[in-house]
Amino acid sequence: MTSPTQISVSQLSRLIGMPDAPILVDVCIDEDFNDDPRLLPTSFRHPFQDIEALAPRLKGERVIVICQKGLKLSQGAAAILRDQGIAAESLEGGTIAWRDAGEPLIPAVKIPTRNQGGSTVWVTRHRPKIDRIACPWLIRRFIDRTARFLFVEPAEVLNVAEKFNAIPFDIEDVFWSHQGEQCTFDTMIREFALETEPMTHLATIIRGADTNRHDLAPEAAGLMAASLGLSRMYRDDLAQLDAGIRLYDAFYRWARDARDEGHDWPAPKAGG
Repeated sequence: MTSPTQISVSQLSRLIGMPDAPILVDVCIDEDFNDDPRLLPTSFRHPFQDIEALAPRLKGERVIVICQKGLKLSQGAAAILRDQGIAAESLEGGTIAWRDAGEPLIPAVKIPTRNQGGSTVWVTRHRPKIDRIACPWLIRRFIDRTARFLFVEPAEVLNVAEKFNAIPFDIEDVFWSHQGEQCTFDTMIREFALETEPMTHLATIIRGADTNRHDLAPEAAGLMAASLGLSRMYRDDLAQLDAGIRLYDAFYRWARDARDEGHDWPAPKAGG
């Protein structure tokens, strides 16, 4: 049975990707991490000996501490954070249990370098519609919850990327972009090893909306309509991004939990 200061793999799996997901801190030592250099979605590495340094940043947050086996390192680090008034738990069984359950792990080599503030920085064309909202949603919910996004004129994306050490995406001739018939979102879930069943289903909808192939999924036309509506509602790209992220939260939750549910009229009568 999971202890009161631990969270099980199945419990944490249900939280990842959700707007209120906890902060994940990986305290594996280098030797253990190098045996399998992958990270749980949104987690970041921090030395267990210096865990107290994170306390100001983690105030008011729910925190899950992770080590290789879920024993002394994560349990001790979580206890220190609790002593600092932070709601901290450790992951039962650690990264080994997570891996053995078949849950997604992000290849660390694929995650861009973070800036001095601890965030990845991305840049793309202004006035986003579909891929340029879907990809930031994916990054914020599964890669780096503090990621920053810059929206600039199309001709300046690469120049801004160079001057501000940002990662360009969803433009021609860069790595994080369309490949063949697939969208940038497809590229990201493949490279970040996030090809779960709900995510691949969502990717099909996004691809259908982004490439005007509504035959790929019946929901593609609805996503297109909602995306164009948002683009008319907001002049500010970042405000549109915030609104669009909640749209993708809903689509992902539907893809994960509600695809078999329908809605009919008239409503069923009591006792019917």
